[in-house]
Amino acid sequence: MFRTLRRALCVAAALLLPLAGVQSARADVSAEAAGAGYWHTSGRQILDAAGQPVRIAGINWFGFETANHVVHGLWARDYKSMIDQMKSLGYNTLRMPYSDDILKPGTMPDSISHDGKNTDLRGLTSLQVLDRIVAYAGQSGLKIVLDRHRPDAAGQSALWYTSAVPESTWIANLKALAARYRGNSTVVGIDLHNEPRDPACWGCGDTSRDWRLAAERAGNAVLSVNPELLIMVEGVQSYNGVNGWWGGNLMGVAEHPVRLDVPNRLVYSAHDYATSVAQQPWFSDPSFPANMPGIWDKYWGYVFKQNIAPVWLGEFGTTLQPAVDRTWLSELVKYLRSTSAHGADSFHWTFWSWNPNSGDTGGILKDDWQTVDTAKDAYLAPVKAPGFAPGTPGPGPGGPGDPGGSTPTCTAAYTVGSDWGGGFNAEVKVTNTGALALKSWKVTWTWSGSQKVTNMWNATHTQTGATVTAVNAAHNGSVPAGGSASFGLGGAPGGGGVTGVSCSAS
Repeated sequence: MFRTLRRALCVAAALLLPLAGVQSARADVSAEAAGAGYWHTSGRQILDAAGQPVRIAGINWFGFETANHVVHGLWARDYKSMIDQMKSLGYNTLRMPYSDDILKPGTMPDSISHDGKNTDLRGLTSLQVLDRIVAYAGQSGLKIVLDRHRPDAAGQSALWYTSAVPESTWIANLKALAARYRGNSTVVGIDLHNEPRDPACWGCGDTSRDWRLAAERAGNAVLSVNPELLIMVEGVQSYNGVNGWWGGNLMGVAEHPVRLDVPNRLVYSAHDYATSVAQQPWFSDPSFPANMPGIWDKYWGYVFKQNIAPVWLGEFGTTLQPAVDRTWLSELVKYLRSTSAHGADSFHWTFWSWNPNSGDTGGILKDDWQTVDTAKDAYLAPVKAPGFAPGTPGPGPGGPGDPGGSTPTCTAAYTVGSDWGGGFNAEVKVTNTGALALKSWKVTWTWSGSQKVTNMWNATHTQTGATVTAVNAAHNGSVPAGGSASFGLGGAPGGGGVTGVSCSAS
């Protein structure tokens, strides 16, 4: 989407073809339903671990890419109730935008209410909150595609790198996320970079601009860590002088396909929007809307129709104002192929967005973060698809069998007791906020200056640059539910206060 025009703060069941009739998107799914395990591709279809075709029919829930460093709406609702509502409406996949900021040590989320809700998120870092969302989504039968939406919370970038976030950091962070959720098939894929645009090119051979080559480098790096993941590669803006939506132009695939080291892992992704985001010449064409299937065929639909690879419409949305937008959405849903007629032999999609605070599209939820925009949701009914059976526990953070209630949790409070300019003393109090006793704990913070730990008592530490990680001593790692433990430190020079501190426990 044209983000300069946006005011945002910022899969599917087994469907053996042909289907006998319309299947309700809200139907309960049996343990034999498709979607289990990791997925792979075959021609234009996505297949589950058992080889059954599946359809991604989902929703974007943004916020991790913003300065809040967490999905939006948690100031109003519990994250579990939101996921439950998404599932009840028939969405089976979450696209989760993030920025590389959340992978910085100690990044903490902002604007989460813990007043009777989200209580198990108290004190968690942004990545740990993502773990909890992955866990509960998997337990609920939803899949997740992680979307590298921005290099940092300040805004999107035309290329996959910036001066502050080089390509090496982009790839290292993609690999870190692939490793973090390795073995947990709730996270089924990674969208490598959101909406490459001019000067990004496709197939031009300039390694500083050629998105196709960059996607190969990053995709193969991810697959070297977890060869089971789907690699989602978006289009660009321009190809051979033909302009389209940011990330929506896949015309170059015909001559320059993406080459990955692991076969059957590639999914191409496009974005498409209505006039509430920006005008395009096809909206004012006298033949509108009859011209739209040809437009979509040219930019991205041919990849599916020629059986080259699956195509996932990762973003599309509208306020439904003016009337042309309603016509556009109706025609686009027809083009995506109804589930009742085509089953999983269809385009995949995630609607933008769940959030109501996307200024130029609005969301499926209204401004109260509770009420569903039933008119907008109804447009999507023909392309929704049944959800998946709940996942089973997987290794690593966010295993689907661990929605958070049985996980040891803690918070840490860091207080400077004295500061004399040349040095300071501080105390850190660790509190067990969960129902289980802690066996051990670890606290991390980052100073804003050149401070170094000069001594520490009742804990041991390591320091890398300005980031300090403190681990319990042998005598104070065990903390009962509701209990606390403390440790102290001296540091130099003065000014050793911190704005955020994270705590993790086992």
